[in-house]
Amino acid sequence: QVQLVESGGGLVQPGGSLRLSCAVSGSIFRLYTMGWYRQAPGKQRELVAAITSGGSANYLDSVKGRFTISRDNAKNTGYLQMNRLKPEDTAVYYCNAKSIVVDKNYWGQGTQVTVST
Repeated sequence: QVQLVESGGGLVQPGGSLRLSCAVSGSIFRLYTMGWYRQAPGKQRELVAAITSGGSANYLDSVKGRFTISRDNAKNTGYLQMNRLKPEDTAVYYCNAKSIVVDKNYWGQGTQVTVST
């Protein structure tokens, strides 16, 4: 069974930084595209960033230049480095692993990120 465990959320002031981690177990990590989604209260879940096994990344326009997605296939872990955080980045952030072999999708439990004074 594939499991995703997130860590790294918390409370930070505007302009600050956080790094989220997503540890994947139970399968071959390099066979998955990794993504980070977020959901703010009253809003739909949205894709923040995604990265393929080969390292190609794409970003939500509002986070380009501030967030960086990366992965370490040897450690079965994905990351989201978030810099220059804004109050509108406040949300629950979810890690996602999408198989490139079969039609399967897995989610982490979510981690709260709050940007506030």
